[in-house]
Amino acid sequence: MPESAQSKQILTMEMNESAASVSFGKKNGCYIKRSVAMLLTILFVSSLVATGLLVYYLAPNVNQTSNNYRGRGLEPAEGDDTIEGSSPATHSSDEKVKDVRLPTSLRPLHYLVRLQPFIRSNFSIAGYVEVEVEVVKETSVFTFHMADIITHNDTVKVVDVENRNGKGVSIMKQTYDNQREFYHAHLQQPLTKGHRYVLSMEFTGYLNDQLHGFYRSSYKDTTENERWLAVTQFQPTDARRAFPCFDEPAMKATFEVFLARETDMSAISNMPKIKSQPIEGQQGWMWDHFNTSVPMSTYLVAFLVSDFSSKEVTTQNGVSFRTWARETAINQANYSLEIGSKILTFFEDYFSIPYPLPKQDMVAIPDFAAGAMENWGLITYRETAMLYDPKVSSAYNKQRVAIVVAHELAHQWFGNLVTPEWWTDLWLNEGFASFMEYVGTDHAEPEWQMMEQFIVIDLHKVFRLDCLESSHPISIPVGHPDEINEIFDTISYSKGASIIRMMKFFLMEATFRKGLTNYLNTRVYANAEQDDLWDFLTQAAHQDLTLAKDVTVKTIMDTWTLQMGYPVVKVTRSADGTSATVTQERFLLRKDANSTDTHVYRWWVPLSYTTQATADFSKTAPSRWLSKTDSKITIQSLPDSRQWVIFNLQETGYYRVNYDENNWKLLIKQLKADHTMIHVNNRAQLIDDALNLAQAGQLSYSLPLDLAAYLKKETSYTPWATALDNLKYIHKLFSRTGAYGALKDFMLSLLEPLYKSVGFQDSPTDPHIDQSKRVKMLKWACKLGHEDCVTQSVSLFKQWMMNPKSDSIISPNLKDVVYCTAIAAGKNKEWEFAWNQYLNSNVGSEKSRILKALGCSKKIWILSRYLEMAFIEDSGIRKQDVVQVFESVALNEVGRDMAWTYLRDQWHNITDYMGSGLFTLPRLIKSATDGMSKELHLNELKQFQSANKDHLSTARRAVAQAIERTQNNIEWLNKNGPVIIQWLADNGYSSKLRSD
Repeated sequence: MPESAQSKQILTMEMNESAASVSFGKKNGCYIKRSVAMLLTILFVSSLVATGLLVYYLAPNVNQTSNNYRGRGLEPAEGDDTIEGSSPATHSSDEKVKDVRLPTSLRPLHYLVRLQPFIRSNFSIAGYVEVEVEVVKETSVFTFHMADIITHNDTVKVVDVENRNGKGVSIMKQTYDNQREFYHAHLQQPLTKGHRYVLSMEFTGYLNDQLHGFYRSSYKDTTENERWLAVTQFQPTDARRAFPCFDEPAMKATFEVFLARETDMSAISNMPKIKSQPIEGQQGWMWDHFNTSVPMSTYLVAFLVSDFSSKEVTTQNGVSFRTWARETAINQANYSLEIGSKILTFFEDYFSIPYPLPKQDMVAIPDFAAGAMENWGLITYRETAMLYDPKVSSAYNKQRVAIVVAHELAHQWFGNLVTPEWWTDLWLNEGFASFMEYVGTDHAEPEWQMMEQFIVIDLHKVFRLDCLESSHPISIPVGHPDEINEIFDTISYSKGASIIRMMKFFLMEATFRKGLTNYLNTRVYANAEQDDLWDFLTQAAHQDLTLAKDVTVKTIMDTWTLQMGYPVVKVTRSADGTSATVTQERFLLRKDANSTDTHVYRWWVPLSYTTQATADFSKTAPSRWLSKTDSKITIQSLPDSRQWVIFNLQETGYYRVNYDENNWKLLIKQLKADHTMIHVNNRAQLIDDALNLAQAGQLSYSLPLDLAAYLKKETSYTPWATALDNLKYIHKLFSRTGAYGALKDFMLSLLEPLYKSVGFQDSPTDPHIDQSKRVKMLKWACKLGHEDCVTQSVSLFKQWMMNPKSDSIISPNLKDVVYCTAIAAGKNKEWEFAWNQYLNSNVGSEKSRILKALGCSKKIWILSRYLEMAFIEDSGIRKQDVVQVFESVALNEVGRDMAWTYLRDQWHNITDYMGSGLFTLPRLIKSATDGMSKELHLNELKQFQSANKDHLSTARRAVAQAIERTQNNIEWLNKNGPVIIQWLADNGYSSKLRSD
């Protein structure tokens, strides 16, 4: 991942005995500073001598042309900025190079990588690499990726595989392309097509603290001593920071890895260790040699050097399955070990392909930017995504562990075994894993109703983003690493999962699985594009007769992957109700009158429906197709106008449905009379569609609010979760208006029957989904000021303060709501107590929960202090948790403006501190701007975008979406506020004070 805007200076440097100097900065890697060259050279060379950095593979000098540059250093390639003494180069998104793909003249076959990370000293890495290539096209330049690495140029050697001991190929000069992160070895004669060559090189790297590449992490043991470890995060473009390589997903090769470690530590990599041996001349150091890997992409290579403990089981099919964590946390890995081994075996059966490696390691890392990473055979996790303590962690924490473990294990087939050719098809990786995580968890924990939860967690969530004009197609051309990082977003993950779920339903399960298995078997250890998958699924569908012979999966799915957005299907019944006209149009929350988008949005829409007379919600296969070329279709043989119809059964299709007013009223009448007659998924669908159609101006708000009134009888989780997630929007925009009291009373009236039925007290023996329902309800009840909820929360927190070492006073499921409510109602004493509990906790989920609750304070000075702590080294808040802290303040009504002001004023400092990781900057932008609804906010956002156009990095799209959301919010409040206020008043929830 790229460094921050102020540290994009070239970090690849020379290492020579006369004039070079190296400085290992705490955050930003290695820089040449001529003014301190002599001092730093002495320090670094002393380090080399003391640790024996160059005890292996001292290659002979090579011929170079270096008359214009001192020593044997790298030259800038033509047109590049000079390397030495330059200011950090910054480029606006318009100036960034687009042609960042490597030349295709060389194909990597095999790497030998030796790395010795000095974890307990200066965080340097002594490295050596051999990369064997096949010449696809004659070339005289050897080009690959490299970043944050010091090349030892006089050790670079290129030899023919058939004559390894020969003279080799002479190198005229070595250059570096800063913007593309390309290293070039310019050869005196061209490499011969069809021949194989090996380039070898010694280099020095750096264990950064930016949570990408080969980076360092630390934790405190039971005696408060700091323990260090080194771990990798290479996806998407950061393997090049650990060793020179062909860092593109299509350039697969095998890897033979050697890791050096001190004797009291352990090392693991993708493959099993085959032997260990002492390092000659370095007392207390060992080399661990790992077996050669299967062919794989560089972003999946992984290393860990640590003092972690492990647990191991053998799966049903003989795979060694291990979990690793800090010694004091290893027992928290019991659940992930149990469920992981079970899900791995299940996926072997589901895909009808054995897991291809002999072992699978899963590691909980104290500092980890994402949730987890699917490195083949060595999956790395944030601690909250892998560790579970039943005494401290909630049912939600347990579900999260299961979901994330299933997601990463699904990647071992979809993404690792067969990998997209380029990041354009990232969604093939993430969309499939995001869908399969539900399938895998549903197998392991069938009572959790995961396939129903999908609708709330992924489908409805992405609907809220994909209805913006600033959305993007799921398959999108990308080049520069910043562009690649930007598409690790909700569209790739949740929309990808949603359209794959839709495809599974219209193809049928057996056909879907057959096509997947054939695709994976045919493309094993290779790469593919989405069209390759469509071909295999089409073949299976035509064989099984689940798709007409004149229709292909590509025809259908291109309409969902190559254009952004989704349709609203309009169903307008005839006067007698016996027929319906069905049309489609793109669903947008707000149509920009000045939009320059002239694309005609049409989809292949699978239509399924049922009627009041039959009420059969099981027939999810499409009864009809609304094709891309159909302006409308007519459906006959419907019941008369006294009976309702419902389209999109179980909400399996990726679209919304709008009905004529009569049909909506019939559905509302049914919900109020007997809501159980309608499938639970479709009850959630009706709530979600109605409220969003009203938000977009396609329905009057009186209709969805009438519909929501039925919730007083609802007991199922999915409709309630959907309703509360949607009412949150109205709540957010009303919270600073005079009508807020009326809205709050209405929402409390809906919740009161559910509160009485499930109660405040947790019942851990209740079904998992009921526990989730109780927690969701209590969070909103306390947020809305429900007296009993607030009183009980504050009381429990006070009891805990009197006995802080007790794990039994507050049930794990209630901790979120109790902590937040008590801290909001309390003062600094409560805040300080919670902070100390955070510092002393050994459980990742508990630490995360407390960090979130600390942002619930209503004291401005406390929130201000908390924000500042988040972006300060050694404050106690880990860099991986900064976003969570910021979000907790931004989502607090009191802290909302404060968070935005801080983000706006401190943007450069924040990006320097955080870098430009996959999710960090976009999440900061979204949380700080989510509730903006004033023209002042809109102007501030536009000014922020303009002032930082060269420094938005991975937040560019997030800022555009924030501007669009704010415009939507302003228009929505002006248009719909009066309608909602009137409806509330008409139904007994007036915002006016009595005047008599």
